[in-house]
Parts: sequence; structure tokens; C-alpha cells
Amino acid sequence: AALRVAVRRRAEGQPLAHASGRVGFRNLVLRSDGRALIPRPETEGLVDLLLARIRTGRAADIGTGSGCLALSLAAEGGFTQVSAVDISVDALAQAAENRAAVGARVSLIRGDLCRPLRPASLDAVVSNPPYLTEGEYAALDPSVKRWEPAAALVSGPDGLHTTSRLLDEARDVLHAGGWLALEVDCTRAAAVAAQAGALGWMDVAIHADLFGRERYLLARRSAQP
Repeated sequence: AALRVAVRRRAEGQPLAHASGRVGFRNLVLRSDGRALIPRPETEGLVDLLLARIRTGRAADIGTGSGCLALSLAAEGGFTQVSAVDISVDALAQAAENRAAVGARVSLIRGDLCRPLRPASLDAVVSNPPYLTEGEYAALDPSVKRWEPAAALVSGPDGLHTTSRLLDEARDVLHAGGWLALEVDCTRAAAVAAQAGALGWMDVAIHADLFGRERYLLARRSAQP
């Protein structure tokens, strides 16, 4: 009966992750449906890059969606606290289901990006924010545009609205020397790195994903706010 339902969903054009109701992300099997963005293989590399630099202390996943990044950090790292923030009630509900299935210790917080977090309270911030322009979203394949939440994909006319906010707000919630790890659009990676440098971030670096595209930005908070 479950197989028949999955086949019907797939025939309707639903992504495989939605049709089956599950998706693999690193060592985890997570619930997947239309409440949050389907975790992508390239996003897994963001966890590797961050854990290679910091594995302890307090971390937060901003715009957690399904919870894939926060749950992976909690499962693989040695953090004393991992928080997962999202403004979407639906996304947080899915993240809660995944937290229960994984059994990881993650605090779920509803809020707008970094605003619910205390100043200088974190050692690491990670995020896969929306980074498509409105035009790029309009041109997406229906298998994405029809089934995944637009709020997890679109970030203003230039695609940089949310990323720019994160570069600004993360300075307040990280203490000096804390790490920021962001997934970015490969066509705008250089622009994001330049913006990070202008805001005073240290050790700004762009890293390629498993397909060789410039996909991740890592930076450290300077001693000055």
C-alpha cells in the first residue's frame, strides 16, 4: 500500500524524496515533504568544512528547514549546544520530527535569522540560506518550483538579501574568532566574499562543492564588532 502511494506521488511529478517521504543526508535518514527544502548532496560539504575547523562549543543553524545541518552537527560533532532557528512553523515541525527520529540534542527556535540569539553567545553559525533571484526561481523546473517552499529558495531581486543579512547579524551572535559557514550561489560567491571582507570578517575563503562549483563561504569573526 505504501509503495502504491509513493508511485502515485511520483507519477504526479513529486520529487522522489517527497514520494518516498524520506531522504538521506550524510549519516542520517530524514523525513521529507513540502514543508521544507529537500536536503541536497552539495549541502553535506558544509558540515565537513565546519567540523574540520570547530567541533565543540555552541553552534546554531540559521534557517534550519528540515534540520539537516543542525542534526548532523549534533550527531557528528562534540558541541555542548546546537540550536536550529527558522521562521517557518511548518519547517520547524518537520525539523522536530527529524530530531525525534535521529535522537539528537538540538534546540528548535522560531525566529527571523539571528534575532532570537543572544549577543556573543556562539562559537559557530552555519546556514544554507535562500539565494536565488526572482527570475531564477521563475525559470526553475516544475519538479522544484511546484513542490518546494519558495521562501527557502528566493532571496530578493539579486538573490543576496538573506545572505547579506546573515553576514551582518552573525557578527553580533558570534564571539571573537567564531566561525561562519554559509552555502552560497556559485555565480555570486565572489560578491559574497567581497561583502564579508568589507564587513570585517577574517580568513574569508570560498570552497568548491563536490561538483567543483564555488559553493561555500567560511569566515571568522574579528575582534571588533
